[in-house]
Amino acid sequence: MRNQDTIVATATAWGEAGIAIVRLSGPSALELSKQVLRFKAGPGFLPPRLMCLAYLTGDDGNVIDQVLAVCFKAPKSYTGEDLVEIHTHGGTLVAQLCVESLIRKGATPAEPGEFTRRAFLNGRIDLSQAESVLGIIRSRSEEALRAAGRTLSGELSAFASDIRDELLALQSALEVELDFPEENLSSAYKSVYKTDEEWLGLISTLHMSLSDLRDRCSTGLLLREGIRVALTGRPNVGKSSLLNALLKQARAIVTAIPGTTRDVIEESVTWQGVPIRLVDTAGLRLLPDSRTRDEIEAIGIERTLDELRRADICLWVLDVSKPLDDEDKAYIENLRAKDHIVLLNKADLNTAGHPPAVTEEEIRALSPEEIHVVLSISARTGEGLELLKDAILSMAMGSGTLDSGLNVTARQLSEINESLSCLTLAEAALAEKKGQDIVAGLLGSARECLERLLGLSYDDALLDSIFSHFCVGK
Repeated sequence: MRNQDTIVATATAWGEAGIAIVRLSGPSALELSKQVLRFKAGPGFLPPRLMCLAYLTGDDGNVIDQVLAVCFKAPKSYTGEDLVEIHTHGGTLVAQLCVESLIRKGATPAEPGEFTRRAFLNGRIDLSQAESVLGIIRSRSEEALRAAGRTLSGELSAFASDIRDELLALQSALEVELDFPEENLSSAYKSVYKTDEEWLGLISTLHMSLSDLRDRCSTGLLLREGIRVALTGRPNVGKSSLLNALLKQARAIVTAIPGTTRDVIEESVTWQGVPIRLVDTAGLRLLPDSRTRDEIEAIGIERTLDELRRADICLWVLDVSKPLDDEDKAYIENLRAKDHIVLLNKADLNTAGHPPAVTEEEIRALSPEEIHVVLSISARTGEGLELLKDAILSMAMGSGTLDSGLNVTARQLSEINESLSCLTLAEAALAEKKGQDIVAGLLGSARECLERLLGLSYDDALLDSIFSHFCVGK
């Protein structure tokens, strides 16, 4: 079994640095480390939790580097196993030679995320905390880091565990009623039985608690992954200029020639602690008689349509100096049920005595359901760009607040949403008098979702999927 192996990997990034850390975990960690280290305090001197000075030696006994070593005895280590860290000077070659020497002496190269996987399997952390480790590593803002810290400290686990326990209690009580009808019990036990209205109230309370947790996790997912924002519109309306203005650098080529942008360009900017993933796309031509015969541009348009489907929010950029036409109307018809911010670009032309050729009223008349915000901006002068970023955050986060976000993965949020769906169905089943057996089954399904979230229920395929995203050495 692999969990009986002693694994080894470099836990720090490759390259020149002050130090590099080689991590060794498993039943033979202490023994193997002592085969490559010569301690200044004496042979085999490596007491727990004490940084010790030593020489790293090669197979021929010659000194490679002067290092520091520290060991952590099971179960009080990150992995719950005997664990040794060897801190070498941060040259790539030194750490590589150390790892190779330990492998020759019997250690096994660690797989991605295997140290954290062992921490989970040995009960040091639950699965939600394990996934938050990657959230800390990949944090791109202080807000995302704080959200990941809240998850790692157990806030998500505590809330989810409490709701899971209440679901289990409700499911058990319902099944008791099914197995032991009230009329068959003495009066001393009848007081625990509830009407459908009372059960509905209890389930609704759980539903609200889980909804609050879902909102916190949705905010955390935005902090972790960023808000995906697609810039779209007809050719030559200023999408690439807007991207450059938001990034404050010339990232996209800007010319007066329509169709300059042929491929998708993605860059990120952080606003108020939230990453915004800006995706500049090729200009859209949706009407048959306006479609390009340029094969490359046609491929770019197909990629644009794909990005619009993937985006959390679409920025529909219009040239305020040009009136709406059938192409604009075709655009909104093709993208129903997607959050939109309409940008009336080149607003600086209005101050030069040129009245706008398109107004907010005209835009809203096209599709009042899909168009949520209309802003006048100027990519050239920067007018309205801060308001735009505020609008993106407001639209994406809804009622969520940054200081309560919990850094989660899409998988974790999916489990919470599925659990909520089961509770919604349970409420409907009670209201429609479909029977307590159906309600109990739905409560059980909601509970199972939270158990997968917490790692109380899992299989190797799930763990492989989660930890494959980790780097080797973590």
